[in-house]
Amino acid sequence: MQQPAFFGGTYDEAMTLMVEARNYMSYVEERERRKVEAIAGLRMSCEAMRVTSRLTQVMAWLMMQRAVHEGEIDSTAALAEPNRLSGFEVCLDHSFGADENLPTGLRSLLERSLRLYQRIARLENQMLQRLN
Repeated sequence: MQQPAFFGGTYDEAMTLMVEARNYMSYVEERERRKVEAIAGLRMSCEAMRVTSRLTQVMAWLMMQRAVHEGEIDSTAALAEPNRLSGFEVCLDHSFGADENLPTGLRSLLERSLRLYQRIARLENQMLQRLN
């Protein structure tokens, strides 16, 4: 079965963002965190975890959609509560936008992961509305 139009580009975007986030957190974040005071470093760590949470949620949702289109699970089961996007309280928080002290690279990852998460949440809501 052919994947829906949104899937390929969104999956590629999510994977690219995951690789970029991994590289940032592996090679850049620790160095940047050492340059700032403890509280700012803690904030950076928390926001890096927020990026990870968003991307993990998005990838889990996309993999569930892939399973639907491969015939491994039906769309009703994929949209059951345990299989839906979650972590809204953490993932939709965008208070980082006002924090000019966060490094540019981290802010970029935060902004892009938020937009991706919001887009997936809208897609899921559209699917749920069609199901009802």
